[in-house]
Amino acid sequence: MYRFSNTLIGFLNLFTLLASIPIIGGGLWMARSSTTCESFLQTPLLVVGFVVLIISLAGFIGACFHVAWALWVYLVVMLFLIGTLMGLTIFGFVVTGEGAGGVVVPGRNYKEYRLQDYSPWLRQRLQNPEYWRTIRSCILGSKTCDKLATWTPLDYMDKYMSPIQSGCCKPPTACDYSMATLVAQDPDCYKWNNSPTLLCYECDSCKAGVLESVRSDWHKLSVLNIVMLVLLIGIYSIGCCAFRNTRRAETDYPYGQNRMTKVRPRWDYYWWRWFHDKRDQLY
Repeated sequence: MYRFSNTLIGFLNLFTLLASIPIIGGGLWMARSSTTCESFLQTPLLVVGFVVLIISLAGFIGACFHVAWALWVYLVVMLFLIGTLMGLTIFGFVVTGEGAGGVVVPGRNYKEYRLQDYSPWLRQRLQNPEYWRTIRSCILGSKTCDKLATWTPLDYMDKYMSPIQSGCCKPPTACDYSMATLVAQDPDCYKWNNSPTLLCYECDSCKAGVLESVRSDWHKLSVLNIVMLVLLIGIYSIGCCAFRNTRRAETDYPYGQNRMTKVRPRWDYYWWRWFHDKRDQLY
């Protein structure tokens, strides 16, 4: 029964080893594509795939072939992975904790979003022109706003809009473009353009819609991270048992048999013996 942990770790790592192959393949396939959104995702996908591959290979070899150093590497990397995942989960909840979830628009089935409601760290990320240019290209490539091109005024009253559609594909609902309007309006009202490549992509409401989507997705990912943490901690505990069994197997003694282990003196024992030998020689 004491080899059960080794067998279980071996099967688990064989499964994750096979699962890492399509992850790496997907990252390499994205690397061949010229689409901005896909190239934006390829790096983390490749990193995750190769890390899973290395960890799984080390755990499988160590557990099935009783290689203690491979299991030791497996446990060290697993501990680092658990710590990193725990830190990312806490960071995700802190960063995405702010955000009112949108403002209800009277008579509409959608909400509008304000940039100042979100975390300063997230807002600072969007202030980088290159970073926003990448996100803007992704929105254009996804053709999110094209779906609204055929909407009638009644559709705008009744249909639901995603946060990105609400912020990027139309001006704020409060905007008034009549010639008689002299009242100061939201600055986003003046950034709006009817051109399909411009629309409200430079509006703060568009950036707020992106942050709302990020906040929602990050919350879902954080919940998944908690589940993964519980699973990884359980696998790590089984891995510790497998490592202990592998170390025992290297001694060629069956489990549970009484045996004496070699006594290893403390580091200062040899200095103490040298000192007393010299003293005996003098006297």
